[in-house]
Formats: sequence, structure tokens, C-alpha cells
Amino acid sequence: MTNFKGKSIYNPSGKAGEYSYWACNFFVGCSNGCTYCYLKKGRGAAILGGDKPELKKCFRNEAHALEVFEKELLINIEDLRKHGLFFTFTSDPMLDECFDLTWKSIMLAMENDVPVKMLTKVVGKWVDQIIDYMHDSWKPLLAIGFTLTGHDELEPNASTNSERIEAMRELHEAGFKIFASIEPVIDFKSSYEMILESYSYCNLFKIGLLSGQKYPIQQLSYFVTNIENLLKNTGCKVYYKDSVLSQLKLSREYLKNEIYVNRDYNLFK
Repeated sequence: MTNFKGKSIYNPSGKAGEYSYWACNFFVGCSNGCTYCYLKKGRGAAILGGDKPELKKCFRNEAHALEVFEKELLINIEDLRKHGLFFTFTSDPMLDECFDLTWKSIMLAMENDVPVKMLTKVVGKWVDQIIDYMHDSWKPLLAIGFTLTGHDELEPNASTNSERIEAMRELHEAGFKIFASIEPVIDFKSSYEMILESYSYCNLFKIGLLSGQKYPIQQLSYFVTNIENLLKNTGCKVYYKDSVLSQLKLSREYLKNEIYVNRDYNLFK
């Protein structure tokens, strides 16, 4: 793998690297107000954890950001076509302030046959826009993801979890690939209910724990077993992040059921 660190496109590492080999960040800060947000913790919080999205300081304006994006896209085109491009780790790409640049860059990526994965907690006009205006030939290149925790009170300015699941249904029925981030797991009951309510509209669940929190091992094991029993024979896949396997003291080789996938799973094939 390469180790490209551009202004917009880069290879994420660590926990972010479990989500995608390639990512794009245009903005820092987010207005969803999630109390558990990792961007509001640690040394980078003052830069990354603002309460509203702002264009990164390396860009003069959105037009310049799009120019930089296109250059970095073309430099890495072959590997991006292979692995896809994720939006985004430092904000929510579908917030009103971010939507226009996100939409233009997604279109540019797909014009160049680069698959795109985007993750959001926002349901808005963009859902109908994508359903109504995206050409059928491009649908296989776009995977749309929603974070589901089951705790609206911890995400006060985001769309409700129920609204996100309804959007998953609409987009799934329109022919798009859908994934869900069950992260962080606030409690096992809520996370399981989110999976139960959404698996009919979901191709892939990515499941991870709250950073720094220890979970009762027996309950965590029971949670994993219940998900396996629910999803077997459904065609839906599961990727457990390292945080889950670490606490269970399991290797990925132990996960033999057909629902389990590794980091290199290609959602577009």
C-alpha cells in the first residue's frame, strides 16, 4: 500500500484505517453535537472538534479544494479504483455546509470510475437528490453509510436514528449499496436493536466499541453470538473492528461464519 498524505485525499492509519484505505477530508468540525465524538478529545480537539464545519485552512475556498481534490484523485487513480474513497473522518459530509463540495467531489470521483463510500448522521434533501438524479450506471459506485447508536440524546443535532434507518430503506430500494456503522456501541441492547431494525436494508455492518471503555466480556460475547444468529443466511456482512476482537481476545481467523469479512472486503463487488 501507498502512504499518500495529500491536502484532501490521504491514506488513513490506525482506527480510521480500518474503515478505508483511502479517505477525503475537506472540513473540520461538526454540528451534530455527538457527546462521544473522538474529535473532541485529545490534543487535536482544538483544531478538529469545532461545533460547526469549516473548510480546512489549506484551501483558499471550495473551488480551490475541488481543484486540489481532482489533482490528488488523478495521481492515485488506479489504487483508488481498486479500494474506493471514503468521506469523511473530520466532519459529516452531508451537513448543509459540506453538501455542495461533497456532491461535486463524489460526482468527479465517479466520472473517473472511483467507488465512493460516505458516512453520515444527517438525513435531508440530499437523499431525494441522489435517488432522483443519479444515473443508474453510477449507482454501483456509491455506498451510503449511516451511523446507528440508538441514542438520539447523545447526538442532539443529528437526524434521529429512526430517520436514518428510513433513509437506508429508501436508498436501498433505489438500488444503492448501504452500510451502517454501529460505533460506538453505547450499550448492547440499543446496538442490537439498531441492527435488527436495519439489516433488511443493509449490505454491511461495521461494529466498534467506545474508545477506552471496558465492556463485560460475557455480555460482549453474547452480543456477537446474537448478531451471528440474526444475520446468518441474510447475505448481510459484518466487520468487527479491532476494538471488539481485542476485548474478546479473538483473532480474525476465529470468525469462520460466512457473514464475517476482513478489512479488505470490497463492498462494490
